Amino acid sequence: MIIQAPAKLNRFLAVLGRRADGYHELELVTTVLEGVPALTDRLEGAPAETFSLALTGAHAEGIDAGETNLVVRAWRLLEQEAGRALPARLALEKRIPHGGGLGGGSSDAAAALKLGNALFDLGLTPQQLLPLAARLGSDVPLFLLGGTVLGLGRGERVLPLRPIPLEPMILVHPGLHVSTPAVYRALGEVGYPFPQELHALTEGAAPPWRNDLTGAAVWVCPPLGEARDALAALGGEPLLCGSGACWIARFQTAEERDRATGALRTAHPSWDIHSLG
Repeated sequence: MIIQAPAKLNRFLAVLGRRADGYHELELVTTVLEGVPALTDRLEGAPAETFSLALTGAHAEGIDAGETNLVVRAWRLLEQEAGRALPARLALEKRIPHGGGLGGGSSDAAAALKLGNALFDLGLTPQQLLPLAARLGSDVPLFLLGGTVLGLGRGERVLPLRPIPLEPMILVHPGLHVSTPAVYRALGEVGYPFPQELHALTEGAAPPWRNDLTGAAVWVCPPLGEARDALAALGGEPLLCGSGACWIARFQTAEERDRATGALRTAHPSWDIHSLG
């Protein structure tokens, strides 16, 4: 059995303050990038005598396949829920950049929940899987829903939204890795943004193009600014993906995006560049 694990794009990320439990109160609008093979991990599984996880793919290097891996943690939660072992041989092909702000690990965890549920015919409903997903991480539940999602709380409280079409976009991974915990810690150093919640959207309207983690991420990893400036110089409107290190930039037309894509690939051949929309 094979489950696809796509990346995600935060169109809107507001930090509304720090909570008593140490986490941050967030409001997010996220689109799951379904149908983009180059930004989709692939989880394959089959019943076996014992459990194992093998990692392959361009972005598998440096990722632990042991008990700290989100796929393994998701599997252990399923075993707890089922009350029995679920021995399987899993193979995860990593295409989503690690530490890029695209939710690759969270998407893999959601894929593991779906795969294990189906592979062993556990019969768990989406309403039963969502609390398990929330225990694994704030981004995991949104990947169970797919489409465009409103995230509240730490991001784990999710509600489906109407689809929002992708504008002509370029997604760039400049080969950097940014630690999400380090970015949230840095919010105290660079100062919290002025809290501003998302206003109600009319049908088909896109949310504001905003990410309150941008200043903290660039403070943690100053080279991030190079990709942002390169996209802006080519006429794009850059937005940091999650806590980084990827940037997404939207353009007025597909022609402008295509010209910018060619210029970026010539000027920065080591960057991972994708056209979307």
